[in-house]
Amino acid sequence: MEKGLFKQGIIKFTAGVILLGLLIFVPAGTIHFPNGWLFMGILFIPMFIAGLIMYKYDPELLKKRLNAKEEESEQKEVIAWSGMMFLSAFIIAGLNYRFSWFVMPQWSVYLAAVIFLLSYALYGEVLRENTYLSRTIEVQENQKVIDTGLYGIVRHPMYMATIFLFLSMPLVLGSPLSFLIMLGYIPLIAKRIRNEEEVLENGLEGYKEYKEKVRYKMIPYIW
Repeated sequence: MEKGLFKQGIIKFTAGVILLGLLIFVPAGTIHFPNGWLFMGILFIPMFIAGLIMYKYDPELLKKRLNAKEEESEQKEVIAWSGMMFLSAFIIAGLNYRFSWFVMPQWSVYLAAVIFLLSYALYGEVLRENTYLSRTIEVQENQKVIDTGLYGIVRHPMYMATIFLFLSMPLVLGSPLSFLIMLGYIPLIAKRIRNEEEVLENGLEGYKEYKEKVRYKMIPYIW
């Protein structure tokens, strides 16, 4: 086991908890924001467990997830816009709670939490099926086309999972305004997929044939 990898993971995890906590609770003006704690719990507890599992059974995958530096210029633009979208959505969610702009029924918050956790589980299954997954657009050494499991249904099951993850986040926080902001993720992910498929077609043997075999990008029979 690499002690440096474990330390890196703990540092990034802790930084993520602190940063997100500040983005949510400072605009809320209080730490007594139940939906905020619910979201922090369903996000970071599974993330911590998943990190430990990867560290023990697939440290190379964990390393890929931690050391993400995008080289594609088009993807840097997507990441920048995504970052602004997330910042805006979380800050607005906190302000929504502080000023009670919109109050969602609690049952809808819990429903969104269930959708979030199911999407998280789907994301974990994608990681299990495809050990080549990286947070950056690249073709790795000895990479092969995965066309079984979820990849036999849609070409980008990871992005399918993230659509449900990201759109459920603001609803867990009880903020319809933040949900509207997060809808911006859809055109951003469409742009990312378009660029990613160009890279894979040019650099990954068999990907063109895979596209002909699996027609849908993210949503079966729709897109």
